[in-house]
Amino acid sequence: MLPITSMTSALAAVALVVLSIRVSLRRKTVGVKLGHSEDVVLMRRIRAQGNFIEYVPLALILLALAEYRQAPAAMLWTIAGLLIIGRSLHLAGILTARTPLSAPGMVGTYGALLVGAAALILG
Repeated sequence: MLPITSMTSALAAVALVVLSIRVSLRRKTVGVKLGHSEDVVLMRRIRAQGNFIEYVPLALILLALAEYRQAPAAMLWTIAGLLIIGRSLHLAGILTARTPLSAPGMVGTYGALLVGAAALILG
């Protein structure tokens, strides 16, 4: 059933839709159909969405495999929590141009990937 992966994936899906809508709305506002022009806000939104897409799928795969292999619940929640918190901080940092938020966000994301990998290697 993979309940932890299911919940985390559902949250990720909603987050991706929100990120995508924000890009689309900004594109309409600045009149850019392709690319990002010189609009800094649009560039930030595109990178936030792109960065999310770059990291979240692999983290969810690792989480699903670890849960399928019956890794301890604490480890699964650690992967999910690091991913959610990490992505949230990183998003806030990119959108506001505040590295003190985005840097720990990336550390959290890296942590989710490494704990997920460890769960599979050691489990």
